[in-house]
Amino acid sequence: MFNKTITLEFLRTLNPQTINTQLGIEFTEIGEDFITAKMPVDHRTHQPFGILHGGASVVLAESLGSVASLLCLKNPETQRAVGVEINANHVRSVRDGWVHGRVTALHVGRTTHVWDIRITNEEGKLVCVSRLTVAVVEAAR
Repeated sequence: MFNKTITLEFLRTLNPQTINTQLGIEFTEIGEDFITAKMPVDHRTHQPFGILHGGASVVLAESLGSVASLLCLKNPETQRAVGVEINANHVRSVRDGWVHGRVTALHVGRTTHVWDIRITNEEGKLVCVSRLTVAVVEAAR
């Protein structure tokens, strides 16, 4: 499903001055039909009560889904993948350590992609489940 020429090293260096860098998000694996990344739960990703901010989970989810769409584009020179809608259900709090996200496809069409993102804690327990819809559009010239 994914563009086989894209490497994990490429993902790790993609746009270094972005929110991913600010939050410490690291891509960890590209599989045949999934991508994984991890994010620290620390002062950068906490909300005022000292637990993982739901918005940080959404950033991890959208980052995974957006990259997955990028890897599915037929022609990245003339196409762009842009988020249209994202939702998230936060089911467990996390105070510290790392959370791990995994994205898989629900639908990869010509003009839309829909992604399922599961975020778990270090024990593998579900923290957040998210769905991202992405539009495939023509790149601005």
